[in-house]
Amino acid sequence: MILGATEKTDRYANRAAASLLNYGHEIEMIGLREGQVRGKPIQTGLPELTDIDTITMYVGARNQTGYYDYIKKLKPRRVIFNPGAENPAFERELKEAGIEPIDACTLVMLSVGTY
Repeated sequence: MILGATEKTDRYANRAAASLLNYGHEIEMIGLREGQVRGKPIQTGLPELTDIDTITMYVGARNQTGYYDYIKKLKPRRVIFNPGAENPAFERELKEAGIEPIDACTLVMLSVGTY
């Protein structure tokens, strides 16, 4: 799941969505505005989702607080904090909840095969 998804093609969240799809990953996207990336919908709010393995975060730390409980409820295996989204306090909470936080770039991880 991409948190902070956008239709704006110059944004890294959009590039990550396209890249994840190119690599054959199924994605869900949540953003501030509804839209689409390569025909996949961007949802708003806190939609009911299941079977989320990875959340890739493109929301800055000060705007993440409204998602804390939602993310922990989804119980992903890991949350990737892309550059600019790092949040040590929330990362500690995730560890305590058994969710692996990773400070990394989704695009780089995909390109070098570590995603």
